[in-house]
Amino acid sequence: MTTTTPALGLSTLPPATGRAGFGGALRSEWTKIRSVRSTVWSLILFVVITIGLTVLITSLTSANWDQSGPGGNADILADPTSLILGAGLFLGQLTICVLGALVITTEYSTGVIRASLLAVPRRVPMLAAKAVVFAILTLVLAEIVCYGSFFIGAAILHSHVPVSLSDPGVARAVTGAGLYLAVLGLLALATGSLIRHTAGAIATVIGIVLVVPIIGMLLPGSWGKHINAYLPAQAGQLIGQTSRASGDLLSPWQGFGVLCLWTAVLLAAAFYLLRRRDA
Repeated sequence: MTTTTPALGLSTLPPATGRAGFGGALRSEWTKIRSVRSTVWSLILFVVITIGLTVLITSLTSANWDQSGPGGNADILADPTSLILGAGLFLGQLTICVLGALVITTEYSTGVIRASLLAVPRRVPMLAAKAVVFAILTLVLAEIVCYGSFFIGAAILHSHVPVSLSDPGVARAVTGAGLYLAVLGLLALATGSLIRHTAGAIATVIGIVLVVPIIGMLLPGSWGKHINAYLPAQAGQLIGQTSRASGDLLSPWQGFGVLCLWTAVLLAAAFYLLRRRDA
């Protein structure tokens, strides 16, 4: 009778039991996203740009209030919350777009995506876990920044146009601005998953947010107005208004719904192609 001597060290390893499941995928994605320097720097840049521009724009508005005259300040008086939130979010949102694309495209450029898919062979849970972790992280930080920007901007403009969270539509607009940024980040993540190339994904998302609306405005007649109304960023930004403006085709919640629909379609396409294409 012969005996087999186990390899050194292997006999001491416990047998593998159970499956990591979706919870394990969430922990893995959280570890990846917080350990990458681009995430930290992108979020720091988002905070600095958003709050910094809010302070700058509202301070300039307050300093030049008397020079503008009653007619020049009519829009601000009608909805000061839009000025406060829009001052910093116009450029701050771009950092969220960049981060959303980087979260997935860097895995393709470095080859980490292969290890991720080996750990989670069912590809849909892997991308779903990444989207959930990124959405929660973005939403929490965005809400903090939006509320911080609002309180700072409201304090600066208080002597000219008092505004508080108790005013009609203000709390919804501030909270909605954070929701807009989180969903916009998911749209960028979906775009990155579809394109798989960092530069191409970032250029595409920035084009959707900044360039396409400009092209839409150049269209003749009412074409441009109707097309712009249903673009993802243009529609989603309506949630940051306290009320529906006279020229808006959609209400704030309808506009946010349009953004969510765009994001859902792109995410569905990303899930489908992730299963069909090689890593």
